[in-house]
Amino acid sequence: MKAILYHNYGSPDILQIADVEQPAPKDNEVLIKVRAASVNPFDWHFMRGTPYVLRLFAGLRKPKDTRLGADVAGLVEAVGKNVMQFKPGDEVFGSCRGAFAEYACASESALVIKPDNLTFEQAASVPIAALTALQGLRNNGHIQSGQHILINGAAGSVGTFAVQIARSFGANVTAVCSTRNVDMVRSIGADQVVDYTREDFTKGGKCYDLIFDTVGNHSLSAYKRVLNPGGIHVGAGGQADLWMIRTLGHAFKTLLVSTFGSRKFVGFLAKINKDDLTIIQGLMKSGKVVPVIDRCYELIEVPKAIRYLEEGHARGKVVITME
Repeated sequence: MKAILYHNYGSPDILQIADVEQPAPKDNEVLIKVRAASVNPFDWHFMRGTPYVLRLFAGLRKPKDTRLGADVAGLVEAVGKNVMQFKPGDEVFGSCRGAFAEYACASESALVIKPDNLTFEQAASVPIAALTALQGLRNNGHIQSGQHILINGAAGSVGTFAVQIARSFGANVTAVCSTRNVDMVRSIGADQVVDYTREDFTKGGKCYDLIFDTVGNHSLSAYKRVLNPGGIHVGAGGQADLWMIRTLGHAFKTLLVSTFGSRKFVGFLAKINKDDLTIIQGLMKSGKVVPVIDRCYELIEVPKAIRYLEEGHARGKVVITME
């Protein structure tokens, strides 16, 4: 089978498409004939081996696991002997390692059935981005119906899901994006849209109960200025320096601000779990959440797709299709 591999850390130029042996599912795994996968910052961080602390478990000098790709959608080809919930022919989506390939194995606990009203490309765009939005808003932001919420980076992969999920909770959503994305963000449910090329939301005078931030492009004091008393800022993205020094400094300041004030600043990492995938599955089945896809690339074009994502201007998700 064909698969994308990388044997050293570096730019997208190091990625290779190679013929490798088709994997066999373990007892609790499902073998998937991949129909689509999607690209995440997760992928290019592993590809580049940055921030360097990542190499402590990914491999110090070169990657231990040469596969890439985590979001997957496709057809069940075979199942391990302990798998009870899936059978060959089922259409599924979820998370695995090595999704940039014609076949991949995933744990039964990291998959759910694909809704009939979704394409494989839409389903593949879901896992990491949608779960980041759901868990950030619900678990860390404690979102409530009627709250006024601001989503910074609303046109990105996580942001487009966050807008729709926040609306499903009954929140009033203000979305921050660039001029070219205003109409799109409004079309997926934003109540108000702030064009950051024309207006700085931290200086607008309006305050929010919750800020869901995928960009991290303002100071803590600026965010604090537009948070209501008792409000929460959830950091779900931003730039990390190579040695994590600036990132750790920011985390320390965040801890201090949260400890000595009523406004809270929290960060988190999303976790793949079947219960939350099932919640997202239901939201998409009902039409409350519709994945936004910017571009589709073929398997051989994965380097090009990652390079495009790294530029930071993708609208919604970037998808790899096997069609």
